[in-house]
Amino acid sequence: MRAEELLTDLDPSQRAAVTEPVVPLAILAPAGSGKTRALTRRIAWQGAMGHLDPNHVLAVTFTRKAAGELRGRLARLGVRGAVTAGTFHAVALAQLRRRHTDAGTSMPAILDRKARLLGPLLGNARGAELAIAINEIASEIEWAKARRILPDAYVSQVQRAQRETPRSPGEIATIYQGYEREKKRKGLLDFDDLIAACTEALETDPGFAASQRWRFRHLFVDEFQDVTRAQLALLRAWLGDGTDLCVVGDPDQAIYAFAGADAGLLTQFKDQFREEATVVRLDMNYRSTPEIVKAARAVLPEAERAHVRSAGTEGSPPVVIAYESDTAEARGIADALLAAHGPRRPWSSMAVLYRVNAQSAPFEEALRRVGIPYRVRGAAAFLDRPEVKAVIDELRKGAKAAPGRAFAEHLTDLVSDANELSEDRREHVDAVAALGREYLAAEGSTGSVTGFLEYLRASLRGGDDGGLQDDAVDLLTFHRAKGLEWDTVFVTGLERGLVPISHASGKPDAMAEERRLLYVALSRAERYLQLSWAKERARGTRVSQRTKSPYLASVEGAIDGAEMADATVDNVRGAAGARQRLAAVDAGELAIADRPLYDALVTWRRDLARAAAVPAYVILDNKTLRKVASTRPRSSAALLELSGIGPVKLERYGAALLEVVGQHTG
Repeated sequence: MRAEELLTDLDPSQRAAVTEPVVPLAILAPAGSGKTRALTRRIAWQGAMGHLDPNHVLAVTFTRKAAGELRGRLARLGVRGAVTAGTFHAVALAQLRRRHTDAGTSMPAILDRKARLLGPLLGNARGAELAIAINEIASEIEWAKARRILPDAYVSQVQRAQRETPRSPGEIATIYQGYEREKKRKGLLDFDDLIAACTEALETDPGFAASQRWRFRHLFVDEFQDVTRAQLALLRAWLGDGTDLCVVGDPDQAIYAFAGADAGLLTQFKDQFREEATVVRLDMNYRSTPEIVKAARAVLPEAERAHVRSAGTEGSPPVVIAYESDTAEARGIADALLAAHGPRRPWSSMAVLYRVNAQSAPFEEALRRVGIPYRVRGAAAFLDRPEVKAVIDELRKGAKAAPGRAFAEHLTDLVSDANELSEDRREHVDAVAALGREYLAAEGSTGSVTGFLEYLRASLRGGDDGGLQDDAVDLLTFHRAKGLEWDTVFVTGLERGLVPISHASGKPDAMAEERRLLYVALSRAERYLQLSWAKERARGTRVSQRTKSPYLASVEGAIDGAEMADATVDNVRGAAGARQRLAAVDAGELAIADRPLYDALVTWRRDLARAAAVPAYVILDNKTLRKVASTRPRSSAALLELSGIGPVKLERYGAALLEVVGQHTG
C-alpha cells in the first residue's frame, strides 16, 4: 500500500499520530479511538516513507493474541514477515536464548508453575486450600517483582503502598525468600525473572546489548499504561542511548496497579524519557453511540476528563435499573437477554459484567434456567474454582463430623468462619451460602449437605454446555472485559461495597482506580448499555440492604442531559483540588452529608425533566442540588440564599424541593 493511501481514511488526530516526526512519542488513545489502527498505520507509513526499516521494528504487546492481531493488520497493509511482535516475556526469553546459544552455554530451565516450589513452603495446607494459598502467594511475588522489590524489602514496600495482603507481610516475605532460594538451588528461572535477567544482560554485556539494539532500532509498545517498573527498565535497556520509541495507551484505562502496573509512566511520559518527547491524543470514539460515550466518561474525574467525541449515530440512552434483590437482577437480565436476542444480535454480541468473580453464580444459574448459552471468560466456571472447592470441602468435613446436624447450621458455621478470610474468598463463601439459602427454600425442609451438592450440580452445571459454544453470552469481570467489546452490555452489581470495592475505601489512589475500572466496563458497549444494582444482596446466610454506587449519580446526570457532575466545591480549585474532593467523596467524607437526599433530588429532577421534555440541567444543575442536599433548607427564604435558585426557580420548584427535603430530614 502506498504511503498516501495509508492516510486517506484517518481522522486528523490519527493522522497526526501516524506522521509525527518527533520521538519519543506517546499516543493517548481513549476507548474505541482506533489505537491499533494508529499503531499499525504508523509502522506501515513510516516504513513506506523510508523513516524506518520494518525488519528492525520491535512491537511489544501484553498478550499473544494482541501480537497476532498486530502482525495480521501489518500484513494486510503490505508489511509482511518483517516486524517482530510479542510480549515482554516472550521477547526477553528469545533474546536470552540467543545469548546463551551464541556463548555456547545452557539456558536455565524455566519454571512453568510456581506451585512446584511454593507448595512445600506452605505448611500443611492440602487440596483446594493449598491451591488458593499458592495463588495468593504467587500473586504477591509477581507484584513484588513487577516493582523490582526483593524479599528483604517486601515488608517495608507493602506498608508504603498500603497494600492488603492475604497473610502477614512478614510471613509472605519469608516464603518469598525461601522460594528464591529454592529457585537458585535448582538453577531455575520463573517467567518474572525473564524481565530482570534480560535487563541485566543488556546492562552488563556490551556485545549482547549492541547486537540487540542494532536488530531492534525502532520500538513500539502497546497498552503502555499497564507497564511495570521492571518492564520499563527492560525497555530502557533495549533503547540504550536511542530515542526511537512510540508508545500507545490510555490513562483512563489504568486498572492494574494491584498487579504492579504504573500508569504514571504514561501520564508523565516526558519526565520519564525526555522533555522534547511528543504527546498526541486521539479524540474520536468509533465504538459507541454518543449516549454511551457521554455516560461512560461521566464517571471519570472532570478535571482529568479529556474531550472525546463519538463518530457513531445517536442511539438509545443507557438504562439504569434498581432490582429488588441480586436474584431478581440475575433473572431480570436473563429475561432482557432473551428479549434482545435475534438474527442481528447473536448471543456472542452480548455480555454481562460484574466486579468480582464470585458474582457469576446467580447469572450462571439464571441463564441456565432459561436455556441461554453462556461462557465464563477468564475464570473457571463457579463450581470449578479453588475458592468454591475449598468451601465445598469444608461442608463435606462438617457433614462427616456431624451427620445428623441441620444443613442450615453448617451454613452458619461456614459464614462465621469466613470473617478471617480475604475479601475475594469471603465473597465466594457468601455466594455459596446464598445458593444454600435458595436450596433450603426449594427443599422446604432442613436439607442436607449431600442434597445441597446435588442441587449445585443441577443448578450450575446440569445439561449446560454453553461454555463450549462459540455463540454464547459472555460472563466476566470488569477487569477481564478490558480490550473487548460487545453490541449489548449489562453492567451489574453497582452498589457500595462492590463499586467501589470495600477494601479501596479511604485510599485515594485505589478509589481513583475504581472509577477507571467502571469506565472500562461501561465503554465496552457499542449500541446498548444497561446498568443495574440490587436493593438487597445475599451475604452469606443473611440478606443485607444495599445502596447504589455513588458513581451512578454522575452517569444518571449524563443520561438525563444534565451537566457533568463537577468535581470541585466552592473553595477548591484546579486539578489537585478536584482529585482531593473526589477522594473525600469516595471515602464517605461528604460535604453533602445526606447522599440519599441528593439521590432523591436527582430522581425528582429527572422525572420532572422527562415530563416537561427538557434537559435536566434546565431545571437545576448538579451543583445546586448538592447545595440543597448539604444545607437542607426548610423555608423559601433559605432556598433563595443558595446560588442557582432565583425568584423564578423558587416559584416553579420551591414547594417541591422543600417537600423532598422534608421527606429526608428528621
